Amino acid sequence: MRPRHFRSLVSAFAICASLGLVVGLAAVAPDATAQDGKTVLRFVPHAGLRITDPIMTTAYISRNHGYMIYDTLFSVNDKFEPKPQMVEKYEVSPDKLTYTFTLRDGLKFHNGKPVTSEDCIASIKRWGQVDGMGLKLMSTTKDMVAVNDKTFQIILKEPYGLVIDSLAKPSSNVPFIMPKEMADTPANKPVPDDIGSGPYRMVKSEFQPGVKVVYEKFADYKPRSEPANSLSGGKVAKVDRVEWITMSDAQTATNALVKGEIDMIEQTSFDLLPELEKSKDITIKDLNPAGQQYMLRPNWLQPPLDNVKIRKVIMAAVNQEDYLAAQVGNPKYYKVCHAMFGCGTPLATDAGAPTKHPSIAELKKMLKESGYKGEKIVIMAPTDLLSIAQLPLVTAPLLREIGFNVDLQTMDWQTLVGRRAKKDPIDQGGWHIFHTSWYVADLLNPIANAGVRGLGFGEGGWFGWSKDPEMEKLRNAYAAETDPAKQKQIAAEVQKRAYDQVFFVPLGEVHLPSAFRKNVSGVLSTPAMALWNIEKK
Repeated sequence: MRPRHFRSLVSAFAICASLGLVVGLAAVAPDATAQDGKTVLRFVPHAGLRITDPIMTTAYISRNHGYMIYDTLFSVNDKFEPKPQMVEKYEVSPDKLTYTFTLRDGLKFHNGKPVTSEDCIASIKRWGQVDGMGLKLMSTTKDMVAVNDKTFQIILKEPYGLVIDSLAKPSSNVPFIMPKEMADTPANKPVPDDIGSGPYRMVKSEFQPGVKVVYEKFADYKPRSEPANSLSGGKVAKVDRVEWITMSDAQTATNALVKGEIDMIEQTSFDLLPELEKSKDITIKDLNPAGQQYMLRPNWLQPPLDNVKIRKVIMAAVNQEDYLAAQVGNPKYYKVCHAMFGCGTPLATDAGAPTKHPSIAELKKMLKESGYKGEKIVIMAPTDLLSIAQLPLVTAPLLREIGFNVDLQTMDWQTLVGRRAKKDPIDQGGWHIFHTSWYVADLLNPIANAGVRGLGFGEGGWFGWSKDPEMEKLRNAYAAETDPAKQKQIAAEVQKRAYDQVFFVPLGEVHLPSAFRKNVSGVLSTPAMALWNIEKK
């Protein structure tokens, strides 16, 4: 997963740089307009933007950038229901093998060229090289053909129930539509230019990687007529200019917001929320109602965690409340959640989840009966990613208490990300457990959710390499089913299997609010940051 900072540790140099930026901002009067009379929204994102290609990376900051400049064929509403976005209408043939899509009138790229069927086909193909749902869609697709400039078809090999859900995928990787000449770039290489057809265009002359990004309203963008609803509906750019300003230090960003030097912070810091709550000029709001889910991921390749009985001991030992209290602290911003596809989502269920917490004595007995022989259990713990830093510090003493021989190894997040890809033996850098977090928007169904894949270390397998043919049968059945009620039944069976074999251990959900000035209105609740529909007085 990619880093999402609740509050970052930074060097003295970085702090000074951020403070210098705020001093620079202070020279600009905190009113609604810039010197040229344009309305400007100054926004502090959760991280600095460096990679601008949202298909080449799954980083959330690149995804958010994608939503600024690109558009999508479909988008989800606040119930995660797919709705047409660039598409005006679509039809499905009686045999459910041919999907015909017609684009809306007036769609235009930032370079002035019209959006065509060929652009859409090339964009879907590029996304389908790397994304989990995209790969699955491409594997069941026989062909994609342009009927004319505004109409194209996806022709399937067999009925597939997730065609529209795939095209409406709300989070990384999102099937954004690019010009064909951009989309023809291999997915592992960055596109040569940042040209979309979305409500804003990127001002490339002002881009400072990791520091500042500037967007201007795209005058030729034609929004849908429906009101904005989550990521669906009309994307109306109501400010002329949006400036993303990176501030690595949470206190610096908080001070700038209170003083009116910036307008909005994407992710606040839990320990600084009381300070923001005191200000009568600040609104605090959870803009992502689905939240994020914490996860403990065991490595099936490494003995003794190749033994499901031992994995089940770890599952039984977990009490989500302990993790949430340690990592978040304030119950206002977290909740216990056993739904692997996210609480409050269409496939939410407690099927297969543990119903009780055994005592320490019972856990010790389970461990003794599991076949565990005292092998060292390596837990990787990131020191610089504060959003999850406490999670391994709960797991390590808990497992020690019930009899595991735990080796807690600390490292920075980038080192952990590199090391978790290793399949080497433990004495050569291998590992047993790591912790991470996901936006619930990335967990919505058995195809999108990486944690329930049973592919092992083959194509599409995720770190930890759970290999389970029975799970793959269930996932394939879900993908082929077109009846939503039957899909939900299959998803429940997927979750039961994931719990029974301990694919991963859910550790609860967290909701980190955003903060913005009272003169900012129209901020949408979305599973990915959206800055259209916003007004600033």
